[in-house]
Amino acid sequence: MALELLWRGWSHGSMFLAGGLCFVLIGHLGELAKPLSLPGRMLLGAAIITMVELGAGLLFNRGYQVWDYRAMPGNLWGQICPAFCLLWLPVALVAMVFYDFLQKRIPGR
Repeated sequence: MALELLWRGWSHGSMFLAGGLCFVLIGHLGELAKPLSLPGRMLLGAAIITMVELGAGLLFNRGYQVWDYRAMPGNLWGQICPAFCLLWLPVALVAMVFYDFLQKRIPGR
């Protein structure tokens, strides 16, 4: 949601939920029994963000009032597109680093 606020100046409440879900799922990638490499975690994190974006789009963005990728090449139903899938790689990395930072500072973890 913060990224959208910085990028477009506004967001939708559904993005708070989608972002939180992405953050938790990406954070848990570091807790797998056999941890993935950093590039692997980034790729899987970007895939998680893309799938959550697709799901949120199909639920909350039916009229394209939240975002609209229909004009972007390679888009799927106007909800996701390859250009933003690439953008999610550094976003996933930031989420992983921030999750690990918080995990070390939360008592009882």
